[in-house]
Amino acid sequence: MSAGAHPAEPGRDCPLCPRLVAFRELHREREPGWHNAPVPTFQARSPRLLIVGLAPGLRGANRSGRPFTGDFAGDLLYETLLDFGFATGRYEARPDDGLSLVDAAITNAVRCVPPENKPVGAEIRACLPFLTATIEGYQGLVTLVALGRIAHDATLSALGLRRAAYPFGHNARHDLPNGLVLFDSYHCSRYNTNTGRLTREMFRNVFADVRATVDAAPARA
Repeated sequence: MSAGAHPAEPGRDCPLCPRLVAFRELHREREPGWHNAPVPTFQARSPRLLIVGLAPGLRGANRSGRPFTGDFAGDLLYETLLDFGFATGRYEARPDDGLSLVDAAITNAVRCVPPENKPVGAEIRACLPFLTATIEGYQGLVTLVALGRIAHDATLSALGLRRAAYPFGHNARHDLPNGLVLFDSYHCSRYNTNTGRLTREMFRNVFADVRATVDAAPARA
C-alpha cells in the first residue's frame, strides 16, 4: 500500500457510523466476551478469490470475530469452500477451529454489525474505503464473489464502476475493465435457503464457475 493510502481495516473503536457505534457499545455491555468490533477480513496469504458479504451477523461474526463464523450462512459457505478447495481443515463455527483459507479471502461490505442485519446507505458508503483498500491490496486477485445485491453494489462502488453496467443476478458473471471477474450469488442466509430462493446446488454452481475461472487465470502482476 502506498504512503497515505487508506487502511484496509477499521480500528476497533471506529467512529464513522454513529448508529453502529451505539449498537456496538450496547452489546459490549450485554456480552463483554463477544468480539463486538469491526470484523477483519479472513484471508489466505495471497488470495486469488475475494468473497464479499453484507455485514457481520449479531451472533455470528460479531460474536466470534471471524466472517461468517457462528451462524447458518457460515455453515453453507465454509462447506462449499472446503469442497472446492478454497479452504482446508474443519469448520467448527469458532475462530480457533483450525480452518484455513486457500487462495481466498472473506470480507464484508460493512465491517460492523448493524441492527436487524440492515445497514443504511450512509453506513455502506462510510465503509467503502476499507473495501477498496482490501481489493487493491491483493495483487494476485482474479475473482470476486458478491453475496447478495448490496454486496454486489458496494463492490462496484468500491471499484468506481457504474452499477447499471453490471446488473446483479444469481450466478451472473461480470468481466470488469480492471481484469477482475465478479460473480454474483444470492446471499447464503437461512432465510434464502429456507424459502428456496437459494439451494445448495445453486450455491455450488457459482463456486464451480469460480473454481474454473481461478484455475484458468494467468498469474496477475
